[in-house]
Amino acid sequence: MNRIAHIRTRLAAIAAALLITAGAAGSAAALGDRAPGTARGQREAAALTGTAKLYRPAGDDITFTFDAHLAAKDTMDPEQAYGTFRFRHVFPNGTSGWAEGSVDCLVTGGKVAVVTGVVTATDIGIKGKRVGMSVHDLGSHDRLGYSWLNQEAEDHLPPCMSSAPFEKVQAGTGDFTVLPWHPEYEQRS
Repeated sequence: MNRIAHIRTRLAAIAAALLITAGAAGSAAALGDRAPGTARGQREAAALTGTAKLYRPAGDDITFTFDAHLAAKDTMDPEQAYGTFRFRHVFPNGTSGWAEGSVDCLVTGGKVAVVTGVVTATDIGIKGKRVGMSVHDLGSHDRLGYSWLNQEAEDHLPPCMSSAPFEKVQAGTGDFTVLPWHPEYEQRS
């Protein structure tokens, strides 16, 4: 095969790969706003997805990950939200703690989300406790907040409650995405 034929073959292969990738991305985007139980062409009611590390100048490594959703059919009941969350804190001295859990409520407004869930696995003694987290989706400058009670606390955090998103995320790690919730209220005559 001469050099020109070789170059044409490679260009054809690259073009085919790009078309396949574009098609897959288009299919994923078309399904991306749909949650289980959501009709074709109908977006889910709300969502919070992504991972980011908190900014801590002392060297702490703190990461939060969310995959929280509210199906369109549950628009007026944010306590039907589902999904998972995870957080991990590694201190500068090497000790660490982590927790993961199941989402039990999700409310979003504009680019702000509040999600709560019950811890299902952890090494910090809060298994079975509800925790609350908040995110402000600001592109690469996302912010995050959290509220939870220590293992000795007797009170319980209600669903969909958290603090304001007061923490900054580490530069370059903010990839949280908030899908705004649009409650559908009955029209009064």
